[in-house]
Amino acid sequence: MSNLFLKNNPTLKDFQEYIKEMVKKRGFDKESAPELFMMLSEEIGEMAKAARKYTNIKTDDNSRKPALEQEMADVFIYLLDICNYFDVDLEKAFRDKEEINKKRTWQ
Repeated sequence: MSNLFLKNNPTLKDFQEYIKEMVKKRGFDKESAPELFMMLSEEIGEMAKAARKYTNIKTDDNSRKPALEQEMADVFIYLLDICNYFDVDLEKAFRDKEEINKKRTWQ
């Protein structure tokens, strides 16, 4: 049984802290950056395949229909794990980047 806990209405920082503890408890805290990027890439591929199924883009009829939501969650988990690896506060990074984007001209 795990004592991991994610509060109701978590902030992005709460998610990052949860992932930090989760990877420690499950023994994944020794993964290297290249390993994390490869696993993220794999999950992005699985998310793309799930999205193909949902949008009826041709896929193998024998493959199961994966849960798109679960694949998106896997991508989110690995993104947060990579942020933790590089000690990046994703919320701050998002806010900083969005301030730059607000000043851009989008056509």
